[in-house]
Amino acid sequence: MSDITRGSVREPTRAEAILAAGLRDEKRRQTRRHIAEVATGLFLEHGFAQVTIAEVARTAEVSVNTVYTYFPSKEDLVFYPEEASAQRMVQMVRDRAPGQSAAAAVFAALRAELRQGDRMVGLTQGFGRFLHMVRAEPTLSARLDATAGEMVDALAETLAAETGAGPGDPLPRLIASQLGWVQDQLFREIGTRTQQGRSPGDIAESALALLAAMESLLSGTALSYATR
Repeated sequence: MSDITRGSVREPTRAEAILAAGLRDEKRRQTRRHIAEVATGLFLEHGFAQVTIAEVARTAEVSVNTVYTYFPSKEDLVFYPEEASAQRMVQMVRDRAPGQSAAAAVFAALRAELRQGDRMVGLTQGFGRFLHMVRAEPTLSARLDATAGEMVDALAETLAAETGAGPGDPLPRLIASQLGWVQDQLFREIGTRTQQGRSPGDIAESALALLAAMESLLSGTALSYATR
């Protein structure tokens, strides 16, 4: 006699529950990315200010409530967590190998993304137009600058904690600011080259050369700081 026939329902095993939760999380990630990609396409085609949340929902074939569930504000559709995290450089530094400094970890991570053609460094078709749109829209430009500032703040806090720097020590913030500058200049270079219609391979090559030039400008103190 089955469990249902006896009037009871079998409880899922722990493994089944974990699998189901993982599938739900993946479904949510896919939905969030789909909505964001649809919204970005609409913004690039019609302009950020001209597109409404209702239009995004209709084009993405979801409800307006679903859009707001994943993106509390219109700006969040452009800067969604998976690609605009203030923890981006922190994670690069935390993942560094023994004997590697904070700066070396960031440069290595950026070079790896460039060589892999990773979308995280903007090696996607239309990135130049996207960056131009962001800079042209005051609310988006302010959001981009705020995210960059939060990234520097988070990295400075991490470096201070790892090195045991005191409250009055300026080095953690100075190092974090320099690495933030490196990433900012890299994105600007990629955006400019993309708008010029250059190929991804050519863009990656020029970006790698820019990274090498910026690395040569940093002092020995910056390059060796927080070596693990």
